[in-house]
Amino acid sequence: MKRIVVLGGGESGIGSAVLAKTKNFDVFISDKGKIKDEYKKILVEYDIDFEENRHTENKILNADEIVKSPGIPDKAPVFTKIKEKGINVISEIEFAGRYCNAKKICITGSNGKTTTATLIHFLLKSAGINAGLAGNIGKSFAMQVATENHDYYVLELSSFQLDGMYEFKADIAVLLNITPDHLDRYDYKLENYARSKFRIIQNMNDDDCFIFCADDKITMEHIEKIVSKAKMLPFSQRTSAAQSSYIENHSLLAKVNSNTFSILVNDLSLKGRHNIYNSMAAAITGKVLDIKNEIIRRSLSTFKGVEHRLEFVLSIGGIKFINDSKATNVNSVWYALDSINDKIVWIAGGTDKGNNYNEITDLVREKVRAIVCLGIDNSKILSFFKDAVPVIVETRSARDAVEKSYELACSGDTVLLSPACASFDLFENYEDRGEQFKKAVRNL
Repeated sequence: MKRIVVLGGGESGIGSAVLAKTKNFDVFISDKGKIKDEYKKILVEYDIDFEENRHTENKILNADEIVKSPGIPDKAPVFTKIKEKGINVISEIEFAGRYCNAKKICITGSNGKTTTATLIHFLLKSAGINAGLAGNIGKSFAMQVATENHDYYVLELSSFQLDGMYEFKADIAVLLNITPDHLDRYDYKLENYARSKFRIIQNMNDDDCFIFCADDKITMEHIEKIVSKAKMLPFSQRTSAAQSSYIENHSLLAKVNSNTFSILVNDLSLKGRHNIYNSMAAAITGKVLDIKNEIIRRSLSTFKGVEHRLEFVLSIGGIKFINDSKATNVNSVWYALDSINDKIVWIAGGTDKGNNYNEITDLVREKVRAIVCLGIDNSKILSFFKDAVPVIVETRSARDAVEKSYELACSGDTVLLSPACASFDLFENYEDRGEQFKKAVRNL
C-alpha cells in the first residue's frame, strides 16, 4: 500500500489526509504545532494516524509521497532530509487535482484573488452551475473532492500552492496582478515570485483560456517570455485596443469571440479601481462559459463583497471604521488608501514580509492623520513614516489599537485597519485579526 504523509494539520492538510484515506492510501499526518480539536475529530472519524507538536522523522521519511501544506516553508529543517531521500513533495491542489474531473477556474494574483474567486463562484451559482469554491479560501479542495461532487471548481491559488503543482491544469486561469509580496519566501527576488505566479498557466492547451491584466507592468514584462497554447484574454482600464474587457463611455465591456457584454461602471456593486479589474476578470469568465448577459449583469451588480476586505464595520461619533485585515501587502494598502476620501487613522503592522513602503508614501502624506502600529516589531513602519506622519503610536492588541485610533480620529475621519503585514505575531490569522478588530469597534 502506497504511503502518503501529509505535513500540516490545518484545513489543507486535513482535506488531503481524508482524500488519501478515501483512495486507500496508508496515511499519516504530522504537524509541528497543535492541531485544532475540530480537525482531530475528523482524523479520528476517518481513522487517520497523526501526531502534533513535533515532526517524527522516521514516520515522515518512509513516505512514498508527501503532501505539504502551503504555510510550511521549503526551508523548514525536515525538508533537508526529505530532499536527501528524494521523496516527491506536492501541494494539496496537485494531489486533489489527480482525482477531480470537474472543470477548474483558477485565480491568482498578489491582490484581489479572494474577491475575484468569490465573485466568479457567485456568478456560476447564479447561473445554476454546480460549482465549488476552494483553494486558499473556505473548505479545502481536497476535502471537497473527497466528500462532494461538483461540475466546476473555482480555486483561489496562492504562490505557495502553485509552487507545489506540476501536472495540475487549469481550464480557465486568471492572473490579476503581480506586486511584491511574500518576498521573504522567494529569496527577496521579485523574479522568483513572478515565476511562481505564472505556474498557473502550465499544462494549458488551446482549448483553455488565460485571462490577465494588460495594465499590470510586471505581468506584461513576463508574458512574452511565457510559452502557452491557451487563448489569451487580456483586460485593461487604459485602452480598448485588442482587449477582451475594457472601459468605454463609462461602461465595462467584455468580449469573447463576437459575444459582447456591458454594464455601467456605476452599477457595479464593488467600488474602486481595483474592483473594476476584479469585475472585468469575472465578466470575461462569464462570457467564456457562455453565461447569459442578464445573469452576469445581475451578479456584478448584487455581489456583496468579501469579509475582511474593505469591510465597513460601524460609524461612531462621525468616525467610520473599516476592516481591511486581508490587506497583508503594501499594494493592497495602496488600493485601500486610494479608495478613501476622508482623513485616515491607519492601523498597520504585524509580521513584515519584505515590505517596501515607497509606493504608498505620497498617499500616506496626503491622507493619513496618524498611524497606529499593531505588532510586536514596528521598527520598520516607525522609521519609514516618522517624517511623513505627525503621530505614530504603538499597540499590542486590537482593543488598544481601536481605542487609540478613536482618540486620534476626528469626526468625518476613517479608521482603517489595513496592516500591510501578516498577522502571525499577535493573531492566529488575518481572519482572527479582523474579528478582534470588529469586536473592539463594537465595544467602544
